[in-house]
Amino acid sequence: MARRALCIGINDYPGTDSDLSGCVNDARDWSAELQGRGFEVTTLLDAQATRAAMIAAIEALIAGAQKNDTLVFTYSGHGTWVVDKDGDEPDGRDEALCPWDIHRKGPLLDDEIRPLFDSRGAGVRLLLISDSCHSGSVTRGDDSDLDPGGPRARFLPPEAWMKAGELPDAPRASALTLVGGMRRAGGDLLLAGCRDEEYSWDTSFGGRPNGAFTFYALKTLREKKPQTYEQWHAAIRKYLPTNRLPQEPQIFGTRSARKMRIFD
Repeated sequence: MARRALCIGINDYPGTDSDLSGCVNDARDWSAELQGRGFEVTTLLDAQATRAAMIAAIEALIAGAQKNDTLVFTYSGHGTWVVDKDGDEPDGRDEALCPWDIHRKGPLLDDEIRPLFDSRGAGVRLLLISDSCHSGSVTRGDDSDLDPGGPRARFLPPEAWMKAGELPDAPRASALTLVGGMRRAGGDLLLAGCRDEEYSWDTSFGGRPNGAFTFYALKTLREKKPQTYEQWHAAIRKYLPTNRLPQEPQIFGTRSARKMRIFD
């Protein structure tokens, strides 16, 4: 039973004024944790995480995986959205990840990611961990566990990377709950840093930049030692949301998947 992981972290977004601080640390931290649990890990950091390289790395993660293998994909960086062109989104937009070269090559759509993950063989378990966001409006408060300076949202609006003539109209309003980002990507289970209408926050703890979700996910994993994904999510929710970090970590998957032992 093989264990393989791909950890992506992007702080640097050339051509925008929207660089982040904690995403590379997130990827390194996930990589170290997973390696300690017997995973063979590939990392893509900043300029390594081009659109083409991300696709190739996902394909390599899936290739050769067999029944009872466990795969983990973590992404820390900006999320964004584009106008839905195939009519499969109730809110009229496709959520997407933001590669390092988004200003030249564009985003990586959930519609493009899903077929890659769906190509895995039967019985191959896939966990997706997303410390990113795709939309939302935010209020900030005050909290005690963070460094001063203020957190920053991990969302890159289309106007930050699209040319003026290519900007989309505002997305259609929908009475349906948004089914955003990585939730449609085809894994057995998704742990996400926030609800679809919220931001995931890029901040720092003890002088070291991290995503708030990643920081508390790893903190609870090491200190509380949850056995199942359901227990892990509940432990993270004891730390988030807060006034200063108004994000509600989410878990998506079947009841049986939520009760699986972590990384088994």
